[in-house]
Amino acid sequence: MRILNPRLLAVISALLCVSSALAAENDVDLLIAAMLGDTPLTDDLHELTDTIGGRVTGTVANKQAVAWAEAKFRAAEVAVSTEEFEMPYEWQERLVQAHISGDVGFDVGVVAKPFSTPASALEAPLIDAGTGSAEDFARLGDTARGAWALIGTPVLNDEIGLGGLFAEYSDAAHIEPRAFAAGVAGLVFLSSRPNNLVYRHNAALGGKNEYPLLIIEREHGERAQRLLRDGKALSLTATIEIDAGNAFTATNVIGEIRGSVRPEEIVLFGAHLDSFALGTGALDNGVNVAMMINIARQIARLGLRPERTIRFALWNGEEQGLVGSWKYTEQHEDELDQHIVAASFDIGSGRTTGYFTGGRPDLVKLVEKYLQPVAGLGPFQQADVPIVGTDNFDFMMQGVPNLVANQADANYASNYHAESDTFDKVDQQQVRLNSAIAAAVLWGFANSTDRLPRLSHDEIEALINDTDLEKQMRDFAVWDGWASGQRGRHD
Repeated sequence: MRILNPRLLAVISALLCVSSALAAENDVDLLIAAMLGDTPLTDDLHELTDTIGGRVTGTVANKQAVAWAEAKFRAAEVAVSTEEFEMPYEWQERLVQAHISGDVGFDVGVVAKPFSTPASALEAPLIDAGTGSAEDFARLGDTARGAWALIGTPVLNDEIGLGGLFAEYSDAAHIEPRAFAAGVAGLVFLSSRPNNLVYRHNAALGGKNEYPLLIIEREHGERAQRLLRDGKALSLTATIEIDAGNAFTATNVIGEIRGSVRPEEIVLFGAHLDSFALGTGALDNGVNVAMMINIARQIARLGLRPERTIRFALWNGEEQGLVGSWKYTEQHEDELDQHIVAASFDIGSGRTTGYFTGGRPDLVKLVEKYLQPVAGLGPFQQADVPIVGTDNFDFMMQGVPNLVANQADANYASNYHAESDTFDKVDQQQVRLNSAIAAAVLWGFANSTDRLPRLSHDEIEALINDTDLEKQMRDFAVWDGWASGQRGRHD
């Protein structure tokens, strides 16, 4: 056997590296061009939202969505599997109705907050609880006991955007336990959306909630509020019929393109498949589900070979406690050291402005490098802070580098979880641009030799202590899981 000169070997090796780098550059350009071209993305979103509709985990529609997503990956010739997991509790609204009586009587439009308890013609005095502050309940004193407390909210519109949306969660996390301590029979939140638009937000305590909770159409609620402030005596009678129960089985859908060089290393990009059912879950989060499927489809169509394995995760149970992605981290615990990054897309179809990088400055540098091929679609600015509220959470608590696409609000907050979250609200042109941005970052992670360490338990604790992460976790009812050792890395 002829032995090559070591210097010649070094030259050949260097040339191969250059060739590989040039191929990777060409590949990402091909992928970006494909995402900007004519693809089935819009048709997929139309099918998912208009044909299947709202997809609450555990419903027939949700199971149809799982089968639909599996079929889409398979048709794209992308390897696909389904992974079952246990949802800890079931909650579905069947019937909710309410009537105001007393000095003035009228029917009102209401919906129940997820994890509200049932009520059978529960009649109680309706009281004006202001904004639900500590001062409001101190003012009410014993009159709050056994009453329906009407809670005022500021209007949420596109101008206020995501900041107002997160404030709603934070406010409710304080109002609900404060009201329960005052002895209320139940809570009625004014809808923050005008024009009698209603929506759903989970009870602040999630599945641990023990009280009836309603959201009332804003104009009806403001009428009742004005009457109460005029000194009128009002009562509210509400019936809340729900299907609620114990644990049941749900399903994640995982598309996979196996790596050609380092297949054991995993780049995971995902979006949640489930949605609430007042609308059809287009902005939250059908548009990003369609985007994940389309990126996988174009990689397969172009015959591109990533060096690392790419997984496209379509999560279930996100709306009811970020459950599907949590269970994935349990089911794939032995692989978490090999997860290079886990990214989540969950803020509608507004322009991608950068990424939340989870308090990992080293991750910022990588993201900015991988965004270079799409720099013309910027500018981009990374937000290097941890964020709670979507499927990056359990990866963050496991120490895996994690991303959330940061997007301009556009019309996301005003339609969030609402009847108005429908196909026509999606900016189809911007989705194509967002797809190109996401694909560039995905391809960068999938073909780089860069690798960041997984954080230890102590490093995760330090992140919690140095940021507002604990407050966010409490606001989204996931703190107890971490504190009890049920969720996250504890070794």
